[in-house]
Amino acid sequence: MSIWQECELEKIAEVQTGPFGSQLKNEQYIIGGTPVVTVEHINNFRIIDFEYPSVTAEDKNRLSKYLLKSGDIIFTRVGSVDLSAYVKPSQDGWLFSSRMLRVRPNKEVDSIFLSYFFQQKRFREYIINISVGATMPSINTEILKKVQISYPPLPEQKAIASVLSSLDEKIDLLHRQNKTLEAMAETLFRQWFVEEAQEDWEERPLAEVVKISIGRTPPRKEFHWFSTSSSDVKWVSIKDLGESGLFVFDTSEYLTQEAVENFNIPIIPKDTVLLSFKMTVGRVGITAEPMLSNEAIAHFIFDENTPFSKEYLYIFLKIFKYDSLGSTSSIVTAINSSMIKEMGIVIPDNVTMNHFKTITEPMFNKIRQNQTQIRTLEKLRDTLLPKLMSGEVRVSV
Repeated sequence: MSIWQECELEKIAEVQTGPFGSQLKNEQYIIGGTPVVTVEHINNFRIIDFEYPSVTAEDKNRLSKYLLKSGDIIFTRVGSVDLSAYVKPSQDGWLFSSRMLRVRPNKEVDSIFLSYFFQQKRFREYIINISVGATMPSINTEILKKVQISYPPLPEQKAIASVLSSLDEKIDLLHRQNKTLEAMAETLFRQWFVEEAQEDWEERPLAEVVKISIGRTPPRKEFHWFSTSSSDVKWVSIKDLGESGLFVFDTSEYLTQEAVENFNIPIIPKDTVLLSFKMTVGRVGITAEPMLSNEAIAHFIFDENTPFSKEYLYIFLKIFKYDSLGSTSSIVTAINSSMIKEMGIVIPDNVTMNHFKTITEPMFNKIRQNQTQIRTLEKLRDTLLPKLMSGEVRVSV
């Protein structure tokens, strides 16, 4: 069995903070230049694609000290200090902002292995605990340099990284497939029901063709109604809609059965379309099982007389221009349940509607299957991660 070593991060990697604010000011940012990665661009330990902020070629050359290389790992320096992300080859040559720290491993440590080491729950909790700042957690180069890292010989590091990255690659592939399937369904909807809409198709208020219900929230100060136990009833929030994908499988909070009965909270059936209409307007999802929701989410309950499919309604709600319903601000969109009920929806003829359902229903079913597989793979990865990083589970080299 190989012997694991332990040392401070600075022994195996260079740690660099981003440029000072005086070196790169907001007014210097452009769209379409070299991207500058900041906190908002870290999602699920990855750097998302974006166009703004970015800088000119001249500023890129001036700030060459802060360029990223494939294999670097960046950390959020302020706020969510436990978040990190691996720099992919497609992001080589990007810059990182003053709110980030760059970790550049030496040849003794595999960078993919190290990026997974940083993703461990116990490591993330440790980083949060050693952060400084009374109101906003923060870390700096000196703090990060001194964290303890443990690692096996390089061949075993690469083997561990290969196991974990193969799971993430499969997860990414399924996410991309789902994105493509949803885009195909949306393209078909736009072509048939927007660009080629028939003049004789009737438009009716939503409330006339589908039952619309609204969720409820028990008094927040009465904590006993709320739960994080999966044995209680899943309770969908706007945040959950934003993180779930097309089908909603999981929620961050639950309500007790007593809360459901005491406050008469409506049960949302499986395969029900959901829409957020307060604060963050226009997030749409479909329940994967019976659930509940708060009062910021509308549910559209079908019956045998509903003249369209859930796929049709989902895409209609997803692409609808909600700013046409009321005044807006950067904080709140002024839309209420009455406006939702009065939204006009075009009712196609039965032949066209059935044809659309025949094409899109298998797409949505495939997305559901992919999401189920994603959840299984993520659970396996999250179970293996601490075991592989502690040496409890070994991989052959």
